[in-house]
Amino acid sequence: MISITKKTLQDLEFNTVLQTISDRCNTEIGKQKALEIVPFPNKEQLMDALVQTSEYLSSFTNNNAIPNHGFDNLTNDLKFLAIEDSFLEVGSFRKIATLSETVNVLLLFLKKFHDYYPKLNAKASKVEYTKFIIQKVDEIVDKYGEIKDNASPQLNEIRKGMNLVRGKVNQSFGQAMSQYHSLGYLDEIKESFVENRRVLAVLAMYRRKVKGTILGSSKTGSIAYIEPEATLRYSRELSNLEYEEREEITRILKKLSTEIRPYLELLYLYQEFLSDIDVIAAKAKYAHKINAILPSITEEKTLYFRDAFHPILFLNNLQKKEKTFPQTIELKNESRIIVISGPNAGGKTISLKTVGLLQLMLQCGILIPVHERSKTFLFDRILTDIGDNQSIENHLSTYSYRLKNMNYFLKKCNAKTLFLIDEFGTGSDPELGGALAEVFLEEFYHREAFGIITTHYSNLKMLANELPFASNANMLFDEQSLEPMYKLILGQAGSSFTFEVAQKNGIPFGLINRAKKKIEGGKVRFDKTIATLQKERSKLEKTSLNLKEEEIRAREESKKMESINSKIQEKLERYQELYDATQRLIYMGQKLDDISEKYFNNKDKKVLIGEFLKMVEIENSKRKKATVKEKKEKEIIQKKVIEEVKVKVEEIRVAKKEKKIKAQKAEAEKPKVILKIGDRVRMVDGKSIGTIDKIEKNKAVVNYGIFTSKVSLEELEYVQAK
Repeated sequence: MISITKKTLQDLEFNTVLQTISDRCNTEIGKQKALEIVPFPNKEQLMDALVQTSEYLSSFTNNNAIPNHGFDNLTNDLKFLAIEDSFLEVGSFRKIATLSETVNVLLLFLKKFHDYYPKLNAKASKVEYTKFIIQKVDEIVDKYGEIKDNASPQLNEIRKGMNLVRGKVNQSFGQAMSQYHSLGYLDEIKESFVENRRVLAVLAMYRRKVKGTILGSSKTGSIAYIEPEATLRYSRELSNLEYEEREEITRILKKLSTEIRPYLELLYLYQEFLSDIDVIAAKAKYAHKINAILPSITEEKTLYFRDAFHPILFLNNLQKKEKTFPQTIELKNESRIIVISGPNAGGKTISLKTVGLLQLMLQCGILIPVHERSKTFLFDRILTDIGDNQSIENHLSTYSYRLKNMNYFLKKCNAKTLFLIDEFGTGSDPELGGALAEVFLEEFYHREAFGIITTHYSNLKMLANELPFASNANMLFDEQSLEPMYKLILGQAGSSFTFEVAQKNGIPFGLINRAKKKIEGGKVRFDKTIATLQKERSKLEKTSLNLKEEEIRAREESKKMESINSKIQEKLERYQELYDATQRLIYMGQKLDDISEKYFNNKDKKVLIGEFLKMVEIENSKRKKATVKEKKEKEIIQKKVIEEVKVKVEEIRVAKKEKKIKAQKAEAEKPKVILKIGDRVRMVDGKSIGTIDKIEKNKAVVNYGIFTSKVSLEELEYVQAK
């Protein structure tokens, strides 16, 4: 069983995840169970829980939605039912019947769709299906939670008698009210109710004249409330019957309680089953919200989380409409410890928490937001040292507390441990604290533990580089702006960008140089080298992304061009077929014209028929026999091609027409020459050139040599001066 300390749960903010799941539960028991989720003791139970959640998640996208699983909490009712000779009230039995009905519907559904939900059906198959409880309750209680008249023969008789007596009460009261109203003894309101009994509203001065029992009076004392004598007699009879009814109902409920009591354990099981389904449904809803899946769980010691999101950060950013950056982290035997370095606010701690929280969630049966190709194995222990570790209660400094924590790590750390340490070695003298941290890291390494640490210490970065099964990593930063890119890069240590960040924040250059002189030149050069490498890595990352984008675009363009070329080729082939068919028809038309001309000259029918038959035989020899279906298909294709050609031809005609109109318009827009006698002119749409002999108003007499014509000046265009 996995060992998780309270501190680890706090460091990883696991309770926030549980609270979010709890809020998505429908039942009170389910909400409480969600808050009590702990890691599973063995792999078999864990896999069952994970697959059940995964199956429920799939129901959101298929057509077989899982039925409602809600129910009213019956814990107190069932405890009371367990007491011998006790009996439940009517409302409790209605809740019991509803509980049983909900379970029955769910059991039948999961059995019917066992192919879709095998693990959920396996869980449901352990629960007994019975209609006995529902039948027994339905015999006694109606759907409104009232005891039925036919719950027993005695009750049926009593209620019949009650209805009869109520009729007599109403009748006698009506007669009394009519009598005393006619005598003027009643107030305007005539009647009222006192102690749930119908009474006459009698004016105080006439109260002695009305026979009956005074049950009260108005606040002013002006009205006396009297139950008529005749009604009183029937009311007493009704009260006796009501008492008998209560006694009979008690007897019926005791009998029903005795019949249901043997099913007490089953009802507890029903409640347990539905509350479990409630938690599974809540985990599925949570998984749907954070885009979680079930990654592969292997026996091989490998943790590979690809495109992993921190679920709490993801939901917070979703609410703020901000982007969350995923991380890809891999731990395996060949690289079981990662040392993340780099400046603060780059996302080192979030990367650390993401791995720890996702692994913990998974081992608690909760799906996680990672890529479907992710995989991991199960750890026996998760150890964390994250955040502010100063202990006020124990009066320990941060460093003392961290040392105490490291001591616990050393006791518990083994080959199936995942350790996560933030700002490793801080809290003491950098030289001494760094040396001690280096020893701790070596110890964890030799115990073959898996882990991730964040640090600013150069000696730890160098150690990670030297150890065969450890590696460095850094959070990517923009080389120019020094803004974080929130992307983890494995294989290279990160610079803290101490002096670069100081310079960016306005610290004078002279002070930065003085600071550089106060530390060893080797350290400055080492940090500068790392910073340069990081900048180069950042540039390469950007270039790589740009190249990938260009490659994707080129691929898409290539596909488009292939598609267009194939369509063009297909159209050209169709047009070629149409052209060939048209050319054949033109040839046949010419041939027929030649035959017709010959016949016109020699009038020889025999030659005509011979030539015509010869032409037909030649054409028929080229034809192939086709089925009706093939003919139809060919006709459809030809029709389609002809339509396409018509459209294209029409487009060409329109284009030519537009070109002509543009030319005419351009011609019209040219400055017009004022025509005068002697100018050579021609008609706008004509070719003959003449000379203007005479101009009268808007018309000109044009001499064409042989004849003259009178034409409107607007219809003439200037050729050249004489």
